[in-house]
Amino acid sequence: MATRLVGLPAPDFELASTKNLENLDENVKLSDYKGKWLVMFFYPLDFTFVCPTEITALSDRYEEFADQDADILGISTDSKFSHRAWINTPRSENGLGEIKYPLGADTTHKVSRDYGVLIEDEGVALRGLFIIDPEGVVRYQVVTDNNIGRSVDETLRVLSALQTGGLCPANWKPGQKTL
Repeated sequence: MATRLVGLPAPDFELASTKNLENLDENVKLSDYKGKWLVMFFYPLDFTFVCPTEITALSDRYEEFADQDADILGISTDSKFSHRAWINTPRSENGLGEIKYPLGADTTHKVSRDYGVLIEDEGVALRGLFIIDPEGVVRYQVVTDNNIGRSVDETLRVLSALQTGGLCPANWKPGQKTL
């Protein structure tokens, strides 16, 4: 069943994460991002083919998000141990290498279910991307087939558009006038 979250408070969560990669003892919570924009995305599985292209592309451009007072959080149904192993695997070996934001471990599938992206019979998430405003309200959501990677340029464009507070026409780009 499809779930509309845009305009509603983001479902709360607390997940094991890679915030402390060495000890894996620091959870990530929605409240960690209060007062900032959050770009939160779900991906299906660690050690797959499309996922590292998205995760590393977002990490490589992390400063652009930070410049817009936004943080990033990636989530899958894999464990924090799998996330750490993937981060500790070099990019040249289909790993992530160092990334600039944490990965959350939704091993109970609750968060994926709450955000409407869980493929129940497979126990994995679809590619869902949510932009949550500083007050904790979902302002953007897109869910795609797992075969299609998302665009960092488009995510930054949408974040900028949301931050204008104005009406942004089709193909609007940062720096252009709003309606």
